[in-house]
Amino acid sequence: MAEPKATPLLKDELDIVIPTIRNLDFLEMWRPFFEQYHLIIVQDGDPSKTIKVPVGFDYELYNRNDINRILGPKASCISFKDSACRCFGYMVSKKKYIYTIDDDCFVAKDPTGKDINALEQHIKNLLSPSTPHFFNTLYDPYREGADFVRGYPFSMREGIPTAVSHGLWLNIPDYDAPTQLVKPRERNTRYVDAVMTIPKGTLFPMCGMNLGFNRDLIGPAMYFGLMGDGQPIGRYDDMWAGWCTKVICDHLNFGIKTGLPYIWHSKASNPFVNLKKEYKGIYWQEDIIPFFQSVKLPKECVTVQQCYIELAKEVKAKLSDIDPYFTKLADAMVTWIEAWDELNPSGEAASATASK
Repeated sequence: MAEPKATPLLKDELDIVIPTIRNLDFLEMWRPFFEQYHLIIVQDGDPSKTIKVPVGFDYELYNRNDINRILGPKASCISFKDSACRCFGYMVSKKKYIYTIDDDCFVAKDPTGKDINALEQHIKNLLSPSTPHFFNTLYDPYREGADFVRGYPFSMREGIPTAVSHGLWLNIPDYDAPTQLVKPRERNTRYVDAVMTIPKGTLFPMCGMNLGFNRDLIGPAMYFGLMGDGQPIGRYDDMWAGWCTKVICDHLNFGIKTGLPYIWHSKASNPFVNLKKEYKGIYWQEDIIPFFQSVKLPKECVTVQQCYIELAKEVKAKLSDIDPYFTKLADAMVTWIEAWDELNPSGEAASATASK
């Protein structure tokens, strides 16, 4: 008789969110790691198309018709024909944690040849503290075989709650179109066995294809913007969410980790198509980054929602001169929070006391 499967970490406290336009055959290789968890599949594109999910997975699937039905007029804040639609899954989830993965991400192997359980590593990252206020040169001090190094203040060794775990990719790196064009054959073969906290005050490019976060702590900030159909920009959905999230995490005293786990990114997207989507973003980000580096949230903002509404006001005031798109985006940010609060009444709303 087969032994009963061990219960995985956070089995009933975590949803896996997958945006897709195709059948989810890739789940077969993830079965040993995913099948005991609940999946939220956000179908992009034509809602009349049937997406096939392998037998044995516990899932709910939402297409554009469902999004329009559930959100009504507020559905305008959810992108169409872009993987940014995944954030609808964050909104309808009722779990404490989210792991999101793209359907072209396969199970990677560590240097010994063993399959990497990416989800388990994300959970370990999220359940251990972060250290954004003082850098530890041995990286994550809470990992087995590591600790705080000499000279690390004892008063800071408790760390702070971790809100986000940002994983990486072997094989196809997450490059922008110009880099893809000049390095078409480049593959990432370097496995770096490290997890580190991104320091306070430092922004980073957040990739959404292998990402875990604490929805209770930071969920309302994980809005992937207005991208794709009808918008002048694409492929900046996760970047936008990452910049907003980092500013809010710094303000509310939460940490973000990056590094392990790796997934195997199986295919490169077309660099010419990507360039068309990205070119305005590549130009605009030279103004967007200084904006996020300098923006200050008032101490009266003590919940993620309050921080996000304040950020939306700042976006409208400071970035609308670049392009009218930012006025539309700022309005969508407010709509997103209104929709989030409707689906997640105040008892469940993410909140935190800002560090004094």
